[in-house]
Amino acid sequence: METLLVLTNLPDRAGAERLGQSLVEARLAACINILAPCRSVYRWQGAVESAEEHPLLIKTTRDRYAALEAAIRKTVESAEFARASEKLGVRPAFLPAEEFGELIAAEDVSLAKLMQAIGLKKQP
Repeated sequence: METLLVLTNLPDRAGAERLGQSLVEARLAACINILAPCRSVYRWQGAVESAEEHPLLIKTTRDRYAALEAAIRKTVESAEFARASEKLGVRPAFLPAEEFGELIAAEDVSLAKLMQAIGLKKQP
C-alpha cells in the first residue's frame, strides 16, 4: 500500500477545517494537519500576487488520491497540489514503511497507534 503526503492551501481557516473534516469523514484521508497561516507569493494571470493561505498536509493512499483530488477541486476554485510518496522517504523515520502504510490504509494514525507501532507506552 503506497502512502502519499499531499499538500494544498486554502484561503481561510474555516474552509480548511471544513475540508479537512469532510475528507476524513469520506475516508479519502486518514489524517489532515491544518497548519498555521502563511504568506504565499505567486504568479496569477500574469501578475505577481500575495495572499495569506492555510496549508493542509493530507495523509492518504495512492488508491484514494484521484477521489481526494476531485473532492478538493469541488471545494477550491484554483486548487494546487503537491504530493510526495512514502517511497521518497515521506513517513516517520522511526516507523517501517510497511507499518506506516498499514496505519494510513486503516485510517488510524493516532499518536497512540504510532507509539504502539514503535514499542513505546503512554506515560502515566
